Amino acid sequence: MATFLYKLGRFAFRRRRFVALIWVALLAVAGVGAATASPPSNDTFSIPGTEAQKAFDVLEQRFPGGNAQGATARVVFRAPDNEKMTDAANKATVQKTVRELQSGSDEVASVADPYKAGGVSKDGTTAYVLTSYKVSAMELEDKTRDALKEAGEDARKSGLTVEIGGDALEQMPETGATEVIGIAISAVVLLITFGSLVAAGLPLLTAIIGVGIGISGITALATTLGLSSTTSTLAMMIGLAVGIDYALFIVSRYRAELAEGQEREEAAGRAVGTAGSAVVFAGLTVVIALAGLAVVNIPMLSKMGFAAAGTVVIAVLIAISLIPALLGFAGSKVLTRKVRKAAKKGEAAGGQAAGEEKPNAGTRWARFVLRRPVMVLVVAVLGLGAAALPAASLELGLPDDGSQPTDTTKRKAYDMVSEGFGPGFNGPLMVVVDAKGSDDAKGAVEQARKTIRDVDGVASVSPARFNKANDTAMLTVISKYKPSSVDTEDVVHHIRDEAASLKSGTGAEMLVTGQTAMNIDISQKLNDALLPYLGLVVGLAFLLLMVVFRSLLVPLKAALGFLLSVVAALGAVVAVFQRGWGGSLFNVEEPGPIMSMMPIFMIGVVFGLAMDYEVFLVTRMREAYVHGERPGQAVVTGFKHGARVVTAAAVIMMSVFAGFIGSSESMVKMIGFGLAIAVFFDAFIVRMTIVPAVLALLGKAAWWLPRWLDKALPNVDVEGEGLRKQLAPESAVRVEKDERDPDADLTRV
Repeated sequence: MATFLYKLGRFAFRRRRFVALIWVALLAVAGVGAATASPPSNDTFSIPGTEAQKAFDVLEQRFPGGNAQGATARVVFRAPDNEKMTDAANKATVQKTVRELQSGSDEVASVADPYKAGGVSKDGTTAYVLTSYKVSAMELEDKTRDALKEAGEDARKSGLTVEIGGDALEQMPETGATEVIGIAISAVVLLITFGSLVAAGLPLLTAIIGVGIGISGITALATTLGLSSTTSTLAMMIGLAVGIDYALFIVSRYRAELAEGQEREEAAGRAVGTAGSAVVFAGLTVVIALAGLAVVNIPMLSKMGFAAAGTVVIAVLIAISLIPALLGFAGSKVLTRKVRKAAKKGEAAGGQAAGEEKPNAGTRWARFVLRRPVMVLVVAVLGLGAAALPAASLELGLPDDGSQPTDTTKRKAYDMVSEGFGPGFNGPLMVVVDAKGSDDAKGAVEQARKTIRDVDGVASVSPARFNKANDTAMLTVISKYKPSSVDTEDVVHHIRDEAASLKSGTGAEMLVTGQTAMNIDISQKLNDALLPYLGLVVGLAFLLLMVVFRSLLVPLKAALGFLLSVVAALGAVVAVFQRGWGGSLFNVEEPGPIMSMMPIFMIGVVFGLAMDYEVFLVTRMREAYVHGERPGQAVVTGFKHGARVVTAAAVIMMSVFAGFIGSSESMVKMIGFGLAIAVFFDAFIVRMTIVPAVLALLGKAAWWLPRWLDKALPNVDVEGEGLRKQLAPESAVRVEKDERDPDADLTRV
């Protein structure tokens, strides 16, 4: 592989105009396709194989036009002191709001008058208007949301306290500002790393091009492939991250080759042949992790994973083709001004000027770890173990309006409903009784209603609402507990436990659904998929890394280190968001269960990025070892050339993810914090500390592979051993003036 990529790098460098034109053309085609494509649809969120989804499917068949999964809004009113919501003036205001909501949008399915539907609290101080919509929350048009907000504003003018809850106000979080902040910080880090504006700009430029092609491609193919408007979210985040990382690694290796005296074209070829090989395999580990999200069998999550994997593939292709082409255009400007001045003065200080001879921070750190490997290993493992302890009490769930900041209207509406009606009213359960197989449908439904009413924790059960065929009924069940609590989860399980006896006695099937039950089923499904997913990505990546490093212990160490960093990151998330430790620092006002998707999402994203750092750092060690260095010296060499790059890449990733902590959405905040702390743990403690300590203790054994396995595995030559042998006769560098390039002499530094 190294030889092929070496030839590709030289070709791209020589034919830079042609290669650049191809990528510009691809960007233009993708952009035109996105501009002319039909707007992407919005996923109907489905969870195949769950009881809640089965019940929704029954409702769609038996209650046509009911749209059980449509958005809802709850406009909550509270009367001033010494007044009641039943007072004539207040009642008139509420009924006026009902009329406004009914006429506010064609997407409104129904609006319940609280005075007819039992929406007034027993003490008369609180009332709520429940509005149902024909489409899901993500499909609502902006004008519909505006009409809802305007109705609330008009009602407030009467002197009532009015707040709006429900999912109708939910929108995809706006992330544009955080992306700009992330890119700005990335630019600063790259500039510090390279000391050259041009060298710093190349990774940013190519990453933006890659993300542009990827996102435009997703938009253009959205209708054809059934992709939703949310599919590109993960693709944008990961595409930007790996795009910068991969370009950073190749540009850094190119500068190192120049410092060793190679001509520019030769340096580009060698950079792509060696660093490019690492990029290809690092990209494969990310693709495995993202595509593996399909094992969870949640369609929206699978599509997001595949779309992000496609963007990673584009980032890899850009790194090994467009980067060497742009390096050809950049000339000597990828070098620092100090190096260029030294070259023009004819100083033979190439390596020294480039900072190659003087021990850098990476070299000094590696030597420190090699002198005290046991102490460093014990401290690092104990530190991560301490951070991981809170993960033992991990509670999974999905956030509701009760986890919103206390100054938001959704949270205020949630609290008003809890105080006026009881916490369970914020997440009513919907029970579907399918009596099609029963001889007495009404009797079976009434029996189900009595059974549910006797379940511990049930506050109330509504009268049954039958379909036109009178063979299926819906019951609304109110729990005594808040929707996201473990107690409500127990209520759902107890109702489902009674379904078997109901079916055996009456022939009717009882199914529990609704948003609360759906959240419980999602949490269970994600929890059940966690170990299979972990086994899949870690197992495939272990095999891939075994091929890359020709070793058994190095891939094993990489996998175990990743698990340690992920568990430690989960522990930090639990400490802050579930237990509330230091929550004020991150504006966590209401500690609660950890988002169900968080563990599996963190595993997928962090595993890919962690393996990037592993491949980038250890490949250079393997390369030095193969070329004759002692194991300890190989570790130092790997850090000498790779530590600065890995540090820069990790800081960039942490900055990008940390930008999301400022979001008002608890889910986005949690994801941003979790990914940022996971990258910190994995890059700086596992890869930069535990890895050299373990390699120091293992010595030559780290690179051991049984002969029979060595013969069985394909030789992909990531470290460039075959390439180095092939280029050995040309090791004496020829300095030839390229008439087309006035800066050619500068490449000797």
